[in-house]
Amino acid sequence: MNPSFKDRIRVGCYYFPNYHVDPRNEKIHGPGWTEWQLVRHAIPRFPGHQQPKVPLWGHEDESDPQVMERKIAAASDHGIDHFIFDWYHYEDGPFLERCLEEGFLKARNVEQIDFALMWANHDWINIHPMGRHFGKELLYPGLVSPRTFRFITDLIIDRYFKRPNYLTIDGKPYFSVYDLSKFVAIHGSVKATREAIDSFRERVRSAGFPDLHFNAVVWGKPVLPGEVVIQDMQQLVRALGFDSVTSYVWIHHAELDKSPYTPHEEVLAKYLQVWSRMEEEYDIPYFPNITMGWDNCPRTVQTDIWEPLPESTFSNLIGGNTPEAFQNTLELFRDRLAARSGPNLMSINAWNEWTEGSYIEPDTVHGMAYLDAVARVFGARTPRISQEPAMA
Repeated sequence: MNPSFKDRIRVGCYYFPNYHVDPRNEKIHGPGWTEWQLVRHAIPRFPGHQQPKVPLWGHEDESDPQVMERKIAAASDHGIDHFIFDWYHYEDGPFLERCLEEGFLKARNVEQIDFALMWANHDWINIHPMGRHFGKELLYPGLVSPRTFRFITDLIIDRYFKRPNYLTIDGKPYFSVYDLSKFVAIHGSVKATREAIDSFRERVRSAGFPDLHFNAVVWGKPVLPGEVVIQDMQQLVRALGFDSVTSYVWIHHAELDKSPYTPHEEVLAKYLQVWSRMEEEYDIPYFPNITMGWDNCPRTVQTDIWEPLPESTFSNLIGGNTPEAFQNTLELFRDRLAARSGPNLMSINAWNEWTEGSYIEPDTVHGMAYLDAVARVFGARTPRISQEPAMA
């Protein structure tokens, strides 16, 4: 795995691991709770609104290795090279880790696809679901201590970087961080944060790697309650010595200014301007993102009146994100990336963000159409596991 990045475009999908039972969730929401609970109970909020989203394979337990085997096979067979797991670790320990530890890493075909970690170091806010005037309470702070940061980085070097299918660029393990404001707050200053990063790099080299490929998620518009926009992101990224920057979702950059839907093509046009600006403003590679869609209505209290509200899961949606529009966007990205040199990574948001309406896993409306679009643009492989739907 990990062929030369100069020879092809590497396509990754963000993976959000909240579809298995976790003790923290059970403590808040009750025994056996997963985010499938929100998916199941979503209702149309306005005329023409397509809810609930129904997974073709059923409401599966992603911590089951057999379940993850089908996901791995479907992804790799349709031209997806790696998953980027949203990875959570707070001051008091890990969160949502069973998907990766018990599902993905124990799948028999795990080395069929690469994987990487994006440390989702944001505050965990209670938005499952959020009401119009409640549901923003802080459950787990994203800020950790310097001691915990050292523990986290030692853990990922030993447990993940050394795996043969961990994503690397020029032999360097790729590791991404979501919230730079929280990240800098760990050590209290840019200088101390840079020293902690340099220590991280030294330990990665001591483990036998050429270095660390440290990636920053950059954005200019908050999505989650409590997020803070950094005013001079370019200067901070340069001062901390990141190797590349990327994006997580289009709505971090583009306003959804039409209700209830902003058309896919309009959001894409705004994002393409952001892509061009990123390449001009940063002197390190920018890895672009395709957002399949956006509809986070399942994360709102279904009996509340739906209307867009600031700093809330009540937001406008992206409409017209058909498989055909998605494929056209994939082709545009492929051609634009093929024209540039250096490591060519791109991400898709997301593999399974069902409650944000941003997923390419098959559903009962479009089937495998979004995956088939990726395969047509980036090349399919011979299927290894049956794609027949599973029982719910």
